Amino acid sequence: MGESRTPTLELRGVAKSFGAVVALREGRIALQPGSIHALVGENGAGKSTLVKIVAGLYHRDAGTMELEGQPVDFRSTAESKAAGIAVIYQEPTLFPDLSVTENVFMGRQPVGRFGQIDRGAMRAEVLDLMKRLGVSIDPDRPAQGLSIADQQIIEIAKAISLDAKVLIMDEPTAALSGVEVDRLFAVARSLRDEGRALMFISHRFEEVFALCDTVTVMRDGSYVATEAIADTDEASIVTMMVGREVKDLFPKIEAPIGAPVLEVSGLESPGLFADISFNVRAGEIVALAGLVGAGRSEVARAVFGVDRYTAGEVLVEGKALPKGDPSAAMKAGIGFVPEDRRQQGLVMDAGIATNVTDAIRRRLVKAGMITRKRENAAAQEWARALEVKCSSLDAAVATLSGGNQQKVVLAKWLASHPKVLIIDEPTRGIDVGTKSEVHRRMSQLAGEGLAILMISSELPEVLGMADRVLVMHEGRITAELFRDEATPESVMFAATHAPEEVPA
Repeated sequence: MGESRTPTLELRGVAKSFGAVVALREGRIALQPGSIHALVGENGAGKSTLVKIVAGLYHRDAGTMELEGQPVDFRSTAESKAAGIAVIYQEPTLFPDLSVTENVFMGRQPVGRFGQIDRGAMRAEVLDLMKRLGVSIDPDRPAQGLSIADQQIIEIAKAISLDAKVLIMDEPTAALSGVEVDRLFAVARSLRDEGRALMFISHRFEEVFALCDTVTVMRDGSYVATEAIADTDEASIVTMMVGREVKDLFPKIEAPIGAPVLEVSGLESPGLFADISFNVRAGEIVALAGLVGAGRSEVARAVFGVDRYTAGEVLVEGKALPKGDPSAAMKAGIGFVPEDRRQQGLVMDAGIATNVTDAIRRRLVKAGMITRKRENAAAQEWARALEVKCSSLDAAVATLSGGNQQKVVLAKWLASHPKVLIIDEPTRGIDVGTKSEVHRRMSQLAGEGLAILMISSELPEVLGMADRVLVMHEGRITAELFRDEATPESVMFAATHAPEEVPA
């Protein structure tokens, strides 16, 4: 693993505070050349702050940072990139109106003999990068409308094109299918074999153990330990991360199942999904499972009215909803937590209280006005119930960790007292401790009679939380599995086969 060699990147005793808030007390990590190093910890452990210091977004208050044995002090992202460091963040940061090629080369476009941008060379390199990654994305298409999976691939291609010495990947697989993860891992291993140093940040332990050579654990802004992957196990890492044993990540409470609350019949949207029929009962958690691209999120968006459909109907408590009308869906009692919380679920620059009360704003109006006091009072109940960690309810949502942002989205919809909650990727990009909290809250809500439709790409989450599993493949439901018959094998078989190939 090259411990005797000089680390490509090493941080020791790195600290960072924002006013009275200490984000990083003691950041410590050493990335070796030709090695993949995992960095794990709960949201709020200091991982993102450490990465942003390496990327030049933040300047450290204390500690040292060395690149190939030489002290470095990045004052900007440009300095960090120029030194050979590439960072792929958890959330895509593409320019939606620019093409895939323009996004990959943003700020460093090659020029020809006469000083003009060499678009042909740019396009050729992007085609080569996509071929290397094993994907097919049109280099000329605009980034707007791309799936999160495709956006992540473009971010990865951008980083690889920089030929970086250090590649930092922050939850790069969060929205990728199994096949896409395998491709990414193959690329990561090839970069490692070329002698590059990689940092891999993930909440998925199976990925950490499958890909990485070494793991560093952080907790509450401080370094805890570094272990060789071969010398540790999942239980040990979880204990180091949370300071306690997490015995039950899926605290499913048995709840009485009532009458159908949400009924979907014959839903169809050409090219996306067809013949979608199912129901969700009071007190029931129904999971929509399948690979990325199967049409799960598209079905959820159509049910809520964000997207239109050409055939079929959606009923809430027996009453049909108009097509393409989210307001009507909300009035009927549907809440919708989208997959991309930053772009679709939250107003990032607005305060926590403003976001939490977004779906109930009309209820708070008196004499044509909403007072800050009334807004904060309404938000306080749910922020406290979901244990949102923040300095105040006025704090911008953008300043929160990913797990706390997810809690704010949940709080927004729970404040509206929905009858049906559609939640797309409830724990994407959040840590193991917060996952357990979100799962516990979902289970409690089902126990109180809420009907929950959950879309998840994490098979353990599907099997651990769902009363029924609806599996989709290429826009169609291929199987309906009850809790006692859903297994990893039965779900994956249905997710990879057409309906006629799946046993009834």
